[in-house]
Amino acid sequence: MRKLLSLSAIVVLLSLAVSDFVLAQAKDAVSALTPPATDQSFHQVVKQKFIEGGPLFMTPILLCLILGLALIIERIIYLNMSSTNTQKLLKDIEGALNSGGVDKAKQICRNTKGPVAGIFYQGLDREHEGIDIVEKSLVSYGGVQMGNLERGLIWISLFIALSPMLGFFGTVVGMVQAFDAIEAAGDISPGLVAGGIKVALLTTLAGLLVAMILQVFYNYLVSKIDSFVNDMEDSSISLIDILVKHNLSKK
Repeated sequence: MRKLLSLSAIVVLLSLAVSDFVLAQAKDAVSALTPPATDQSFHQVVKQKFIEGGPLFMTPILLCLILGLALIIERIIYLNMSSTNTQKLLKDIEGALNSGGVDKAKQICRNTKGPVAGIFYQGLDREHEGIDIVEKSLVSYGGVQMGNLERGLIWISLFIALSPMLGFFGTVVGMVQAFDAIEAAGDISPGLVAGGIKVALLTTLAGLLVAMILQVFYNYLVSKIDSFVNDMEDSSISLIDILVKHNLSKK
């Protein structure tokens, strides 16, 4: 997590440097002729809209996108590395209980990655205290593992909510500036009104786009975590059944 925060900080600094560079390029481009829209690449169009929307408001929206994607990538990697073949693990544990006892089953869980194996280990470690204690241990440690799976989602949801707000804020400020320009000109010029409104709405457009992108990945993470939780609950019930059968076979 510290490495991710360090990487995010570096990305933020780079984005700020890029925004400063874009501002410098914008000042140089004011005196130059504007190239035809058909000759502009996608990158140039995005850069131009970023400048027109105002780096003061567009940069925070860009930071929401960068930080949100950084957290999403970290969660995707963590969840993929935490996946476990629970059916195979249950079979291995059952075979270990029959051949080598609880210690051998705990060794299998210790050598297996993922939250399910960690939950199984906690349950097997309390096996001598009775099935009721094992069940409570599985539920308690399952809540801990669920918290680890959901870590960082609150920040992603914050960026999803914050980016449209920043866009609306930039739009309101841009509209106020547009009306100030109209008041200063003393005349309502269609070109002046349309230009001011277009620039003001660019921040809202950027904020909505960022929110939609992050929302798609957020829903993917939530669905993946839900499948993890269901898998943990089903496999915990199966482990209890295996332990009950094992205890009955010893009597």
